Amino acid sequence: MKVFIDGSYGTTGLRIHERLKNRSDIELIQIPYENRHDHSARLDAYKAAEIVFTCLPDDAAREAAAMADSCDVRLIDASTAHRTASGWTYGFPEITGADTIRNSNRIANPGCHASGVNALLSPLVQKGILPRDTLLSCFSITGYSGGGKKMIGQYEESGRDSLLDAPRMYGLSQKHKHLPEIVAVSSLASEPVFCPIVSDYYSGMETIIPLFHSQIKGSAEDIRETYQNFYTGPLVKYTPNADENGFTSAGSMSGRDDMEISVYGNADRILLVARFDNLGKGASGSAIQNLNLMMGIDETTGLNLGGVSLED
Repeated sequence: MKVFIDGSYGTTGLRIHERLKNRSDIELIQIPYENRHDHSARLDAYKAAEIVFTCLPDDAAREAAAMADSCDVRLIDASTAHRTASGWTYGFPEITGADTIRNSNRIANPGCHASGVNALLSPLVQKGILPRDTLLSCFSITGYSGGGKKMIGQYEESGRDSLLDAPRMYGLSQKHKHLPEIVAVSSLASEPVFCPIVSDYYSGMETIIPLFHSQIKGSAEDIRETYQNFYTGPLVKYTPNADENGFTSAGSMSGRDDMEISVYGNADRILLVARFDNLGKGASGSAIQNLNLMMGIDETTGLNLGGVSLED
C-alpha cells in the first residue's frame, strides 16, 4: 500500500512515520523537508498514494481534503477539521463499526480526550442507560506530549517555569475543540462541563466521568455488563479490577495502543474511567488501526497491546 503522510514532521505525523517505516506491506511516499509546503510536490505525492494521512492544522487539513478530491486517494485526517463534517466517517471503529471504516474513503481520526469520553458515554446512551439530556461533567488528564512540539519543548527544557511541576487545567472557557465531536458521537443533547488537565509526564491519559445513581436508568452492574458486551477487544476492553492498590494512574497505558474501560464507586456514586495513551489510541495508534482496516488486514497489525514503550 502506497502511503503519504502530509505533515510528517509534527508530533502525530512523526509518530505515524516511525510506526510505518519498517512495515513490509507499506511503501511510504516522501518529499524533502524543504518542499513540505510546496503545493506541486504535495499534489504529486497525493496522486502517487493510495492512502494519505493529513497531520496538519485545521485550515490546512481542509485545503488538503479539497486537493485530495482531485485525486483517487483515501484520507485519514488527524486534525479537528472533519470530525463532525458531512461525508466523513468518525474513526473510532469500536463505536462507528469496523466495516464502516473499511469501506470509507474519508476518515476523521478522533481527538484524544474525546476518544475516552465517547468510549465511556456512547454505549450507555445507545443502551438507554444514560439519557441523552443528562447534564454531565468530564475530567481528563494527559501527558504533555498531547500539546505537540511546542509544549513538549516547554516541559523538557532546562530552567523551565516551576508552574509546570504541578498538573494544570486548561480549556477554561469551556470551548475545547473536542466538545463538538463528543456531543455528536455520543448523541448528547448538550455539551458536558469538560475539565482537561495536562501534567508533568510524557504520555498516557485517564478520562473520568462521575455519575450519581439518580442520573442513570439501571444500576452500576448494568453499566458494567454493557461495557463487557460492547467492548470485546482487541483494542478496547472492559477491565473489572484495574485499580493499583486504591489508585489509578493516568500513565498506566503509556506506550500502548489499546484502551481500558473500568467502573468504580459505591451505592450512591459511580466513576466511569477510560485509560489509554494519548499518542496511542488517542492519536497515531488509532490512525494506524484505521489504516489497517482500510487496507483490509488485521486491525492490530503493527500496534502495541502489551505495554512495550514506543520509545524502546
